[in-house]
Amino acid sequence: MEERNDAWFTRRTSRWQDWPPERLLAAKQQHGVTVSVVIPARNEQRTVGSVVGSVAHSLIETVPLVDELIVMDSDSTDATAEVAARAGAVVYPASEVLQAAGSFPGKGEALWKSLLVSKGDLLVFVDADLTRWGPHFVSGLLGPLLSDEQVQLVKGFYTRVRTESDGSVSTEGGRVTELVARPLISLWWPELAGVVQPLAGEWAARRTLMESLSIPVGYGVELATLMDTVSQHGLDAVAQVDLGSRAHRHQANHDLALMAAELLLVAERRRPGGAARNDVPAGTSLQQFVRDAAGQAIRVSRPVPVTERPPAATVRAQ
Repeated sequence: MEERNDAWFTRRTSRWQDWPPERLLAAKQQHGVTVSVVIPARNEQRTVGSVVGSVAHSLIETVPLVDELIVMDSDSTDATAEVAARAGAVVYPASEVLQAAGSFPGKGEALWKSLLVSKGDLLVFVDADLTRWGPHFVSGLLGPLLSDEQVQLVKGFYTRVRTESDGSVSTEGGRVTELVARPLISLWWPELAGVVQPLAGEWAARRTLMESLSIPVGYGVELATLMDTVSQHGLDAVAQVDLGSRAHRHQANHDLALMAAELLLVAERRRPGGAARNDVPAGTSLQQFVRDAAGQAIRVSRPVPVTERPPAATVRAQ
């Protein structure tokens, strides 16, 4: 298995510098495909304008590699939508897309809804809270899709830069990856052990792939997509690109624990002999403890997102 991982890593790993936008534009025109960049966002008014503006300037105005730039607004209570629109994005409130199907909070829900409003043959997903990154994230992720028809999914990886409470900077980001995702993969999906960052928020895929997959409504979307792609199309359908370094807003441990619970459920549902999709009922919660102002421990209960949306292709066909 290690030899197989090494061979895949060598064959399917590249750097963003390998994919200059001008060369990709020629390949895009040759293949006759279109590109949509989708940015899921919730209360990211501080950073979303910079993310949108960088893509619009570099990859729409300077080199017209991107045809569509979309922000999926997940019930923001701040000015995320207004800032994104001013910066050049088309903004869709996720809750207003296919209202008959209802709405769930969560990143996966926003990405699933984006499949119903976007048009691109190739989809690039970028987080809205980035503070250190570049538009080369987008062009780098498109490279393998435009150069090899076998590639269905491209994962980004990077040095994750984290600012500590004392103001110092470290590269010890990715706590859920190292504490949850990587142990799960090593134990049950060793063929995926060569994927550097399986939970990376920057990734790209063919529309035909995304519309064929069920999508968890929460943070399990990245892991589920990776596992399902390999299950259905084989390991060589996945490529990865070194995007350099990345920094973003970090979450508290209590929030990361909820993310971990989602990942465990996603993995269990996909493990041979694991739980069926309906084995975990809606209303399942994560029990946590916090201290109040008086120092007393208080138990809090937070719902775990358990819903998975059906393949978008089946919804489009209705």
